[in-house]
Amino acid sequence: MVQEILSQNEIDSLLEALTTGKLDVEEIKHTAVPTVSKPYDFRRPNKFSKEHLRSLEMLHQNFARMLSSFFSGYLRSSIYVEIASVGQMIYEEFMRSIPSPTVLTIFQCRPLEGAAIMETNSQVIFPLIDLMFGGPGTATDKSRELTDIEITVVRKLFERVLSEHLAAAWHDLYEIEPLIEAIETNPRMQQLYSPNEVVALITFSVAIDEEPRGLINLCIPYIVLEPVVSKLSVRQQFVRHMGGSKDEDIMWIKHWMGYSAVGVEVVLGETEVTVNDFLQLEVDDVLTLSRTVEQDLELYVENELKFGVQAGRINKNLAVQVVALIEGDRDSG
Repeated sequence: MVQEILSQNEIDSLLEALTTGKLDVEEIKHTAVPTVSKPYDFRRPNKFSKEHLRSLEMLHQNFARMLSSFFSGYLRSSIYVEIASVGQMIYEEFMRSIPSPTVLTIFQCRPLEGAAIMETNSQVIFPLIDLMFGGPGTATDKSRELTDIEITVVRKLFERVLSEHLAAAWHDLYEIEPLIEAIETNPRMQQLYSPNEVVALITFSVAIDEEPRGLINLCIPYIVLEPVVSKLSVRQQFVRHMGGSKDEDIMWIKHWMGYSAVGVEVVLGETEVTVNDFLQLEVDDVLTLSRTVEQDLELYVENELKFGVQAGRINKNLAVQVVALIEGDRDSG
């Protein structure tokens, strides 16, 4: 609803009408627009702002891309992971929303206090296990708990997922060291937190060979994120991304640039011949070039003229010695 803003003259007219009795106060009360109230449930407080949730979404979009690359390469199949939703709820609602049986990976994010939960649906975990054992990654219609061998295999897989990829996705926000505490299959037995504890829930959808399979839910309680909540803001992320270059970063850039391969060519000279003469060239024929012995040869780096050089030999290898600095490219000549 659009509310009109009164001008100063209109305000003065209203005040004059009230003081002179031309305007009834009771009439104003009956015609006033009622105040719209918004209910607030104290059992479900919103501890994460929209900005916090948006930052978590951006953070875990990178995690989803890493998972897609890792699963596709490691399991040699086309696996695509993307964020389906990001929100907040209470711990009890999360535990009620997940199916049973399922795979609950309970892990710590040291040095943060408390544990987080990664829940993987059966529709996702069984095709992943099938791919790990050399199968085609087909889903099973049967809903069952994992065997001890399957739990061991899944634990090793998720140790890499968390320690390598989740930690890397969090690198710009906070240095964490994920450590798996346990893997459970019955969500009803996991009472890690108070039922009313607020949690951030990041849901990922998983597709294998372009076929949607299921969901992966990452549940992070507010008590775990509380020390870093202040960093989940656009301003803080802007400061982190726009900060000055570190000396260590510059050193590593220079180091790896030193291993970059570039094309280097030396032009001895140029000449023009007819097509007929070119077709009649034989071994030991001599072509007269446009450059004399006293003139420097041209050395091009990636098609850009950089140096003037003189021809020579090192041991049995042909070589050139840089004698002048020249700037330009092949088209400028």
